[in-house]
Amino acid sequence: MPGRLVRTRTAERVTELLGSREGRNHLAAYGWVQGMPVIMTVPPEPVNDVMGLVSMHGRSVLVAMLDAGTDELNFLHVSMPNPALQSVDLEKDTDQIHELFVRTQNRGSVTFRVKYWDSCAVAHPIPAFNAVPDTLRHGQRLNP
Repeated sequence: MPGRLVRTRTAERVTELLGSREGRNHLAAYGWVQGMPVIMTVPPEPVNDVMGLVSMHGRSVLVAMLDAGTDELNFLHVSMPNPALQSVDLEKDTDQIHELFVRTQNRGSVTFRVKYWDSCAVAHPIPAFNAVPDTLRHGQRLNP
């Protein structure tokens, strides 16, 4: 339908997180800034395709993905390619984005390069945001 936006579950969860002060503070602690692009992806999507979208923005981005097993919203902070970084082998055309998420979760920062880039970039995981529910509602705090 013209004028309708397709909303994925990932997009809904990202919007919900960015809509909360606590969520924005959490992401900001790991490099997110207001206006930073967020690329939505699904686990089997090829890394090269995702990073092709990253390239279009010309700046650092967040890559968001829902974990297929846990339904947890995961983020990677991805830098722009930088010629000062030590060169590494290209990602294979068959490498999937969830594999990059796993590598960053296991190692922390990961230097990688995709076929679209002459230089490497760095990806680092952002820990999952787990909102802590208020233990007392406002009325309970006023009426001991």
